[in-house]
Amino acid sequence: MSLRSCLLDLLFPPRCPLCGKVLDAPGVCPPCEADIRRTGEEDGVWEPVPGLLCAAPLWYEGAVRDGLLRFKFHGGISGAEFFGGEMCRWAAERYSGEFDTVTWAPVSRKRLRQRGYDQARLLAESACRLWGVRPERLLRKVRDNPAQSGLEDAAARRENVRGVYEAAGAPEGKRILLIDDICTTGSTLSACAGTLKAAGAARVLCLTAARTVKSGKTGENGEE
Repeated sequence: MSLRSCLLDLLFPPRCPLCGKVLDAPGVCPPCEADIRRTGEEDGVWEPVPGLLCAAPLWYEGAVRDGLLRFKFHGGISGAEFFGGEMCRWAAERYSGEFDTVTWAPVSRKRLRQRGYDQARLLAESACRLWGVRPERLLRKVRDNPAQSGLEDAAARRENVRGVYEAAGAPEGKRILLIDDICTTGSTLSACAGTLKAAGAARVLCLTAARTVKSGKTGENGEE
């Protein structure tokens, strides 16, 4: 190992992307690895709302839930590499050849200033690096609506994201892979996909890092 690598490891030691524990080598710590539940053939691709296809490699519980909350709200941006890698492999298996470009469900400018980063964009960039491409910004959020996690039911979530997105870039005629972090009821993804289709997108497929264990489950789930 070079002196530079030794100094970097000393100053910035590798940490588990899910719990933040300092590790001897990059990766997921054994307790978190044992706690990860991955989706399978029957539940890894589904329709959270009719006509909207979504894929997710992980269940939103245990270490995955803790890791996504850390990544999203507590500056744990190293989690983007782990979750992006999981998403990249899952999409390659489930959506191979079915999309031309990748975009993400953006946060508002206010939330971007508060947080310092857009977690869905980081996931999209991480997945795209493994494919050797770059994501396109095809959406912008024009209103800082209340967080989805504070709402009680699917109808309230749908209303909360009505009219908050507009198209950016050039989605016309493209088959788009839309990335976000968590799918609960699918309201955010549906609003984004509807905006892209209204702007001329040929097709929109969705991909998230995780899905909630029960469709429509509410509470402290992290979905915005």
